[in-house]
Amino acid sequence: MVKLDGITSFVAIAEAGSISAAARRLSLSKSVVSERLADLERDLGAQLFHRSTRKLSLTEDGMAFLERANRIVREVDEAAAELAERRSQLTGPMRLSAPVTFGRMHLGPALYPFLAEHPGISLTLELDDRRVDASADGFDAVVRHGVLEDSRLVAWQLAPSQRLMVASPDYLARHGEPRSLEDLASHRAIYYLNRGVADWRFRSADSGFTRPAAALRVNNGDVMRDAALAGLGLALLPSFIVGQDIAAGSLAVLNVGNMVEPESIYVAHPEGRRASAKLRALVASVRQALGDPPYWDLAHEPRASKRPAPAEP
Repeated sequence: MVKLDGITSFVAIAEAGSISAAARRLSLSKSVVSERLADLERDLGAQLFHRSTRKLSLTEDGMAFLERANRIVREVDEAAAELAERRSQLTGPMRLSAPVTFGRMHLGPALYPFLAEHPGISLTLELDDRRVDASADGFDAVVRHGVLEDSRLVAWQLAPSQRLMVASPDYLARHGEPRSLEDLASHRAIYYLNRGVADWRFRSADSGFTRPAAALRVNNGDVMRDAALAGLGLALLPSFIVGQDIAAGSLAVLNVGNMVEPESIYVAHPEGRRASAKLRALVASVRQALGDPPYWDLAHEPRASKRPAPAEP
């Protein structure tokens, strides 16, 4: 008889690309996951993966079985979630991905009370500034900052986000304060590597204006903030990172005559997959913890009007 834990292990291996990665995702030992795969192949009478020293790849039989296996795992998860919801219980594993700086500064503190209130939930939170594939990488949901681009995701806003151009008083004393987009050409900047120079987008601005030369490119918001505080250059950073520095006067907000394009902090889950009761409860709890407007914007003058309340998940 085919066992469900073998099917679950097979799906995790296919999504993660290796037995080791699947074992980490399932919080099991590599030997247990490998044994479950071997048992499944024996029960099915088919080899599901081509094995080499470098990687695993699906056989023709494996590809044919994967679609149904995915459906089985998803339906079992949804059935368990529905039963838990009927009992008004939030239980079971949940896996989220979030950006490093937002996760460290704001998401983690918002999650701790929620997890304490619901001890039946086992949350895996992976902080990574790269754009992960929520479905292929096996996440229940991803937290992102920016503009939603992946149409395969269903997104709910956690909080509006305003990005501000900032610089240290020391930098401005040495290089002067830019007062127009044209002035930016004579300055140096700290760029977010995952977005690049084109990330500097302004409302009603000619896209052809000259961006500052790069003093530093880095893929982490904490390092960008530290570089701005050190006087290395101008930085375009969300207020959830620099709000306290602005309030303390260690960073100054610059006005170049154009508003920076607004963005959002949102949580998204794969399209076609029913959001579990525990995910909906987590989103509601995090929204309440962040506030509207978010608490990090209360320390300085908001640059954008308050948006309408988002729809409930």
